[in-house]
Amino acid sequence: MQKRKLGNSNLEVSAIGLGCMGLSFGLGPATDRKEAIKLIRTAFECGVTFFDTAEAYGPFINEEVVGEALVPVREQVVIATKFGFLEGDSKKGLDSRPERIRTVAEASLKRLKTDRIDLFYQHRVDPNVPIEDVAGTVKELIREGKVKYFGLSEAGVQTIRCAHAVQPVTALQSEYSLWWREPEEEVLPTLEELGIGFVPFSPLGKGFLTGEINANTKFDGTDFRNIVPRFTPDARRANQALVDVLGKIASRIHATRAQIALAWLLAQKPWIVPIPGTTKLQRLEENLGAQNVMLAPDDLWEIENSLSKIKVQGERYPAHLQQLVGR
Repeated sequence: MQKRKLGNSNLEVSAIGLGCMGLSFGLGPATDRKEAIKLIRTAFECGVTFFDTAEAYGPFINEEVVGEALVPVREQVVIATKFGFLEGDSKKGLDSRPERIRTVAEASLKRLKTDRIDLFYQHRVDPNVPIEDVAGTVKELIREGKVKYFGLSEAGVQTIRCAHAVQPVTALQSEYSLWWREPEEEVLPTLEELGIGFVPFSPLGKGFLTGEINANTKFDGTDFRNIVPRFTPDARRANQALVDVLGKIASRIHATRAQIALAWLLAQKPWIVPIPGTTKLQRLEENLGAQNVMLAPDDLWEIENSLSKIKVQGERYPAHLQQLVGR
């Protein structure tokens, strides 16, 4: 597995990480614990050294699974987790008060069975707590050895700058993919200027870019995609054009749509590290194979040219969630 450094930091990780959320939360029933542990350990055996979790995934269960899975190889991996929701529950609202950040850190260390959190993200920007206080609290945790690096998730440019001035931000995690390219406008130039790495979540468009989802797909009742405007049947039908473009290129260079989507991300900047998630071993192997897919300049031009003619339909979040991002 190739390695990449997140921005100007010394934090080196596998070029493709593993987003662990879907094993416990958000995309249907939780995966059997033993199967989830097996998948995480298989990812490590395949070269993955970057694993992403959060207290809110479950809540709490995902950290426990990730911690148990990685105990045997703890010194060889980077674990990222997050704070920022009231009582760790994403449905209860935001809470990034300094005392809460400290409480989360202590609890996460126990669940992850470790003595330090490698990368500690603020999950969403809390408008009731100055970002300088958040960054200052994480700075103290870094001094104490409980945290190694500080990250932000879904933060806007001004927040990134203010936080970075107090405690250097190692990575920003936000959605970025061939069907959500808004970060290119302001966020990516700012990260490049400041030397901050970028960790795209949902790099496969929550599964849509794989070509395995169509207008007739039915999601489990607990699946988050049921409330996402971009996943209404009409939107999926309209957005099929994007999947068709990926299919055409994938067929020509003997890859899969998922691999093209991930290879495109890797080709954008050397400090971008996507974290696709999956519950299936075959999908894990497919995703990791993207590092070996080299898109030629003509391929990248074809993707860019084709996508410029396609308007993706549907917002990426319902209104009540959209207001939590880009602050």
